[in-house]
Amino acid sequence: MKKHIHFLLSVVLVLFVSLQACAQQQVKVACVGNSITEGAGLEQTYPEALQHLLGDAYNVRNFGVSGRTLLKKGDFPYWNENKYQVALTWNPDIVIIKLGTNDSKPQNWKYEKSFVKDYVALVKSFQQLPSKPTVYICYPVPVFEDKFSISGEVVEDEVLPAIHKVSLKTKVKTIDLFSPFMSKAELTYDGIHPNDAGAALLAKEVHKALSKSLSGK
Repeated sequence: MKKHIHFLLSVVLVLFVSLQACAQQQVKVACVGNSITEGAGLEQTYPEALQHLLGDAYNVRNFGVSGRTLLKKGDFPYWNENKYQVALTWNPDIVIIKLGTNDSKPQNWKYEKSFVKDYVALVKSFQQLPSKPTVYICYPVPVFEDKFSISGEVVEDEVLPAIHKVSLKTKVKTIDLFSPFMSKAELTYDGIHPNDAGAALLAKEVHKALSKSLSGK
């Protein structure tokens, strides 16, 4: 009887150690962003869809917070969020940053001269982590209807070029989420936020970018 119990305990211990090892070996992917990343109300957010595409070798976590800006002087800076601190503490291997849409609001974009500097600082805050993660920055999806003070013109004509400058300064790759959505307003539920089909497309584009990098292409 004792031998049987010892055997069972040994099996449980082996399984526990194995599960811990698997968890430690998973590639950690942090999705940083605003409401489009958070995806409240959707059946499947884009980080959840990305998890499905990447599979069990990856651990994808959603660090999106609705209404947040990249700008430190914005009305609701991502910098001040607990999720940002948690993302840093998690020490991810890959970071996907999708911010900029809320920065286009007049009360925020009046600080446009700080946008590139603040974005570079955000990228570096992740690059300097012990895990030395690969960081990607995303071009926002198009704004089909100017709502909530968000300006589609500012996003396209000013935010996108600013993000390109950030990529050059930090030498990180960009993920184009703007072009795949062009002329596809039906992939949003209000002209700004992707619906479930839109979230699936976001995940597909991010997955495509990660796959290219991992394959060395």
